[in-house]
Order: sequence, then structure tokens, then C-alpha cells
Amino acid sequence: MQITDGATAARTFAELMVSDEPRPEYADSYQPFAPLIGSWDLDVAWYDETGAVTRRTKGEWHFAWVLDGRAVADIWITPSRAARATDGDGEWGLSIRIYDPELKAFRSTWMGPKAAFVMPFVAHATADTITLESQTANTRWQFTGITETGFHWRNEDEDADGNIILRQTFVATRQP
Repeated sequence: MQITDGATAARTFAELMVSDEPRPEYADSYQPFAPLIGSWDLDVAWYDETGAVTRRTKGEWHFAWVLDGRAVADIWITPSRAARATDGDGEWGLSIRIYDPELKAFRSTWMGPKAAFVMPFVAHATADTITLESQTANTRWQFTGITETGFHWRNEDEDADGNIILRQTFVATRQP
């Protein structure tokens, strides 16, 4: 067995993971996520049960074509790397999204390693919204107002009485 240094292994992994573009046969299916490819600065807000903002911080979100152009992945970081000195050690989350032609929808899994949290979603897209419905909790994530320069994202839970509770919002601005 050949032992490789960590830097070489990381470069090889990154080269294998990230793709320059979607494979041609996937390009149409992935159109809803295409405008998100790139890096984004976030204004992040958390809300309590009454809808009042309890915390604000900066974040960052990075989207890329991955797995030979057959999927979309993102890395979500809050607080942002630049804000960690003042806002503390938050979370780095990873999502992988694949298109399922039988469902005519995306299968998406979010992983948050800090709390060892994994949440699978099914995502549907309309002309101006991508909605991800959790398969294990009463949670919905939505991307809205997607343009070349920005978008909005929200995390909502549904309580036992069917009330929607806003948990978190992001206002995203594309990094230069």
C-alpha cells in the first residue's frame, strides 16, 4: 500500500470531486441549481418561536458541479471564516444533490458534522423557487428570488398543530 501525504491526497480528492460543468445529459435537469454555482456571502438570521430575531452573523455558501458533472454540491459555513474570531465556531455543512428522473425531483442530503446531523430531502423546482422537503422531519428549506447576483433562503419547521415556524434566513450576495 502506497502512503500519500495529506496535501497530495487533498488535491487529488478535490480534482476528482469538482467538475467544470454538468455532463451534457444532465444540463437540462440541473437548470434550477445552475444559477447557484459559485460563491456567496450570507447575512444569516436565526428566529425564536415568536418570530423575533435572536442572532445575526455573516456566513458563506459555495456551490459546484461535482462527481463528473452528475451532481451539485454545496458547502455552507456559518459564521463565515472571516467572522469566526468574533462570532465563534459554528457549522460547516455539506449537501449533495442528484436528479432522480423517476421522481422528476432532486434527492438531496445535508450533513452537519459538528452535531453529527444528517437530513435527507426531496427538492422540487418551479420557475422562481426551489423547495426542499425533509424526509425525516417537518422541515422545509426554500430558495427564492434567485438571480445572478443574489437569492434568499429560509428554513421553516411545521409544529404538531400545523403552524409554520421560521427558524433561519439567509440573504445571499454573489462574491466578486
